[in-house]
Amino acid sequence: MEPEGSNRLLQDVLARPGNDACADCGNPEPDWASLTLGVFVCQACSLLHRSIPHISRVKSVQDTWDAGDVELMAATGNSAAKAKYEQKVPAFYYRPTHTDCKMLREQWIRAKYERNEFEFIEKQEPYSAGYREGFLWKRGRDNGQFLSRKFILTEREGALKYFNKQDARDPKAVMKIETLNATFQPAKIGNPCGLQITYLKDNSTRNIFVYHGDAKEMVDWFNAIRAARFHYLQVAFPGASDEELVPKLTRNFMKEGFMEKTGPKHTEGFKKRWFTMDDRRLMYFKDPLDAYARGEVFIGSKENSYTVLAGLPPSTQGCHWNHGITIVTPDRKFLFACETEAEQRDWIAAFQRVINRPMRPQEYAVEAHFKHKP
Repeated sequence: MEPEGSNRLLQDVLARPGNDACADCGNPEPDWASLTLGVFVCQACSLLHRSIPHISRVKSVQDTWDAGDVELMAATGNSAAKAKYEQKVPAFYYRPTHTDCKMLREQWIRAKYERNEFEFIEKQEPYSAGYREGFLWKRGRDNGQFLSRKFILTEREGALKYFNKQDARDPKAVMKIETLNATFQPAKIGNPCGLQITYLKDNSTRNIFVYHGDAKEMVDWFNAIRAARFHYLQVAFPGASDEELVPKLTRNFMKEGFMEKTGPKHTEGFKKRWFTMDDRRLMYFKDPLDAYARGEVFIGSKENSYTVLAGLPPSTQGCHWNHGITIVTPDRKFLFACETEAEQRDWIAAFQRVINRPMRPQEYAVEAHFKHKP
């Protein structure tokens, strides 16, 4: 068959159901293919496939194809490959999308095609056993140095613990699985495997920043935390479906970045702070890697008299940045300033998403306990 005919056939194969999105991250219109695995992938995932050349050989769909290669793609395709390589993915296991960090996407690809973790359940032991211990590099709260610390995750005790000394009997911190969250933050932490772990201590958020030199180890820790959260929620919400529970396992922050803020009297000068929007909690820190927030603001819903406005009251003084935001709560107004109009727009959109969402019953309890810190 002439190359033109083969390439036309390839386009027909691409148009089949399942082949219209990347087999690994779901990005629409994949423009690369793995000849050895028979899957269509996006350009970003094709680069990750190149890191396992003994498993996957990639080729652009724009290249000239011969009939034999097209037949191979036609015989497999994304749906058939998914049925094989993803047949036993646990409900709690995190499936990365194209917006996730490179390390997370690469480990998903390696887990599927190189390690065959989802064809053999015994290979899932590191994150599904209900208990995990090991050493992670943890950032020191005071000096910012990363030191090796022993961590233990135990579903039986409902906690993630870490120890300052190798032979210590008592943990330095006990983080309840109930309030635990984990999110990869490679840029912020300065390491491709950087993971930010948060938990509530006395109803305030505490941050821990960790990494491991082995990417698989770090992703196994992440999925072990998700497994523990999944099993905790199954007990807490009997009868809830996997589809309802999985979005609650871990969450990425809605938005992060620098803004300026002023105090409750609006007469103090504006100070630059790092802000993190975690669901309905808006937290601010002096430094992005601080262990504790300087303060937290609860963002409720419009039904409960929370609103967000572009701009600042006319009498406002002392801000260096010109793009203001006012958040009106039942108690007071919070004033912020952004460096650029684009940042202002993004923050307002994030606040609006939360304010437009009705509050859940348990969120009223959070609001009641909330202490607005100046």
